[in-house]
Amino acid sequence: MKIFLDSPINKYYVQTLGMIFFPGEHFAENEELKPGEPVLSVRTCEEENGIRTFSTVSLDEKSESAEYFAEFTADRSRERVLKLSIGGAVLAAANKLLGYRPAWGMMIGVRPSKIASEMLDAGYSKTKVKRILNSDYLVIPKKAALATSIALTERSVIGTPSPKDCSVYISIPFCPTRCSYCSFVSYTSKRLLSLIPEYLEKLKEDIRFNFETIRMLGLNVRTVYIGGGTPTILDEDQLEELLSFIAAQTDISALEEFTLEAGRPDTITYEKFEIAKRYGVTRVSVNPQSLSDKLLESVGRNHTSAEFFRAYEDARKAGIKTVNVDLIAGLPGDDFKNFAYTFDEILKLRPENITVHTFCVKKSAELLKQDSNVYSLRGGSVGKCVDYSQIKSDAAGYIPYYMYRQKNTVGNYENVGFMLKGHEGFYNIYMMEEIHSIFASGAGAVSKLVDNTTLNCNKRDIDRLFHQKYPYEYLREDKNEAFREAAIRFYREHGMLD
Repeated sequence: MKIFLDSPINKYYVQTLGMIFFPGEHFAENEELKPGEPVLSVRTCEEENGIRTFSTVSLDEKSESAEYFAEFTADRSRERVLKLSIGGAVLAAANKLLGYRPAWGMMIGVRPSKIASEMLDAGYSKTKVKRILNSDYLVIPKKAALATSIALTERSVIGTPSPKDCSVYISIPFCPTRCSYCSFVSYTSKRLLSLIPEYLEKLKEDIRFNFETIRMLGLNVRTVYIGGGTPTILDEDQLEELLSFIAAQTDISALEEFTLEAGRPDTITYEKFEIAKRYGVTRVSVNPQSLSDKLLESVGRNHTSAEFFRAYEDARKAGIKTVNVDLIAGLPGDDFKNFAYTFDEILKLRPENITVHTFCVKKSAELLKQDSNVYSLRGGSVGKCVDYSQIKSDAAGYIPYYMYRQKNTVGNYENVGFMLKGHEGFYNIYMMEEIHSIFASGAGAVSKLVDNTTLNCNKRDIDRLFHQKYPYEYLREDKNEAFREAAIRFYREHGMLD
């Protein structure tokens, strides 16, 4: 896709708007226009009372143009007015050309509830927030209501954050097989899986170092989250080794939440959940994604729906407080009838958390190599599936408690976590809304140092510390001392040290 930009706006913002209408497009610089390549032109002009944008969208010798004016107001920054103006013009021109209005309007960020939270913090009523999302950001009413509802739920869960709070993330980046839609850095070959014992030793050293740093900074650990990959790829002895080590580093009984993202039913045993329960795990994920065995096989999930039900029952027998079930709407080959059946069957189980993801096409996913046409603008029946999950979960007493979006999701839809009352996924909220620092260990893990001395979540200074992406790199390098120095410096500079 070619972008021609005459505006002080960051070019990435315009590219992301273009990807709403042309998912999967690339933005190579200084190359000749290719046949069938879309073109987006944007020109802004600042006037006395606001900013006017002129936009043209072209595809296959057809073009449509539009202009949009966004007014300066006391509660809008100049940058926000600029984005509103550009977003309105691009959406209008693309809608003329393609006949498509995105449900989320011009909202392109990972956190759709961020702007709603900002307005609530400014004292706006729930009704006014929904109206502004609809009128200014061109979000359709039901999505504006969803974003506002989740923002209110998050506020009630978060309360007043303490500068002394933090969470811990631990990465197990290995899987028994790789799903065709997955882009996470997870490793499945026998040679790489043989690294697990050595990886665990290095991981324990880093976990110990992180907890020492947390104590040096005088912080309180609110949640611990073990993610992947598939953490239950560890055998029973390895899992007990890891969990007992974590329990020796901190008071597990003082945690709000301790999550083990078990994930794949083919790696789950009752013994593993019994070990998890014994060492204080309060939340696990058992993820079928779909209850269609044919569909599971087609996307490389090496388990059946029967194995999911068995693994779910194991979690129940072990007495884990909160069980989460992940589903995906819009998987290639899926349809509304099958998704609705899956969702209804999951509701019958009454898990405390249900997370519905919209299928996202990742550039490094195997599925894209097999079929480059999996990108979908309108998403077929996926919008109906997403709506169904939200309507049915509400009727069953579930509350949407967190949400995020990704680029190149089918139909440009969202991922939503639902909870039964009293079963908030605390870590998910803290991580997604960047409420406090996350100290991470393991390959591919990212620590986030957050200055939460301000109550405005949207204006917090954040520093990210990246571990090596691949396990064999992670095993060779030691970043602990550098990370500790960075953490101490960050906390000192932001007045968060006693």
